Order: sequence, then structure tokens, then C-alpha cells
Amino acid sequence: MSETEDKDARHNVRMVRKKEVVDSHIAAAQTERGVLLVNTGNGKGKSSAGFGLVARALGHGLKVGVVQFIKGRSDTGEESFYRQQPGVSWHVMGEGFTWETQDRARDVAAAEAAWAQACSFLRDPGIGLVVLDELNIALKYGYLEVDRVVADLMARPVDQHVVVTGRAAPPELVAVADTVTDMTVVKHAFAAGIKAMAGMEW
Repeated sequence: MSETEDKDARHNVRMVRKKEVVDSHIAAAQTERGVLLVNTGNGKGKSSAGFGLVARALGHGLKVGVVQFIKGRSDTGEESFYRQQPGVSWHVMGEGFTWETQDRARDVAAAEAAWAQACSFLRDPGIGLVVLDELNIALKYGYLEVDRVVADLMARPVDQHVVVTGRAAPPELVAVADTVTDMTVVKHAFAAGIKAMAGMEW
């Protein structure tokens, strides 16, 4: 047997075993319900991943509700695009980054208003996906009570999916989430002096 044939044979054995493992996991996963996803960590891409799920949900005919906490700008590429799509209700409800506002009372009021909008989605069984962008930051700074937020999330319609984004997801939220992704920084262009640009950061 040649070296190439030996590699091919070993590869085939590994793939047969892998297929058996994967197939057994697929067969065991029979529960179908809405899931709670949390995208957290210091790396780039938490919101972007959430907005990617908006496209996926729309492609399957689901209605989507988006609430943006903290962020106040209304010129992002994702908002411009998704506002043109039927089935999307998009709400930018932040006052801007906390280091810019420097007004905790104002930030708390904005977070409360945003949570009221979020709850209207979380009570609507017609909304298949809810994206709560930067909610983790509002929780980190204590603008909203974690226990109340978790209770409202857990009381949502059984088939509704929710994505929560933002750094520093609280342990209480991580504990009840179905999927948690912690995005880490390896490199970031901003650290090298490259400015935030349309189509990449917003």
C-alpha cells in the first residue's frame, strides 16, 4: 500500500467513526423549542453574529424583532438593510455609549424603555426571533435588574428564539441560556490605528 493509499484508508476509518458519533448525537436531539443564545466576550462579532441569524430567520419565514440597547446611532448598514425587509421590526433605543452619555439616570431610563419594547416582542408568539443587542451591557451597569430580565426571557412563547449580545454576560443569564459563545480577541484592527469604517463596524 502506498503512503497516499494508507492516508486515505486511515482517513476513511476516522470519518466512519466520526459519522457514527455525529449521527448518534443527531438522533438523540429530538427536542424542538425556542432557544436562548448569548454572544459575549471581548472579541468582535457578537452583534454581527446576531444579525446574521436575522437573515437566517427571515429566510425561513419567521418574523423578527430587534431592540438595540446602549447603541444610539441609526446609520448602521444592518439597520438600513433590514428595515427594508418585510417581517422585521427594528428599534434603536440607546442613548449612545456609556462613556459618551455620562448620565446614568438617562441611560437607565433608555434601558427601561428598551426593555418595555423587548417585552412586547417576548410576549408575542408571532415573533419567531428576538435580538436584544447589547443587553449585556445594560445588565453589567445595573440599568436593568438581572432577575427580572431572566424571568421575562424564560416566560416567552415556547417556540420563540432569542439572541442576547454584549460583553460581560451576567452569570445568571449564562446559567439559563441554551447556547453561549464567548468571543475572544486575537487581533483587532483598531489597536493598530485603523479607524471604524462603514460596512465593517457599522
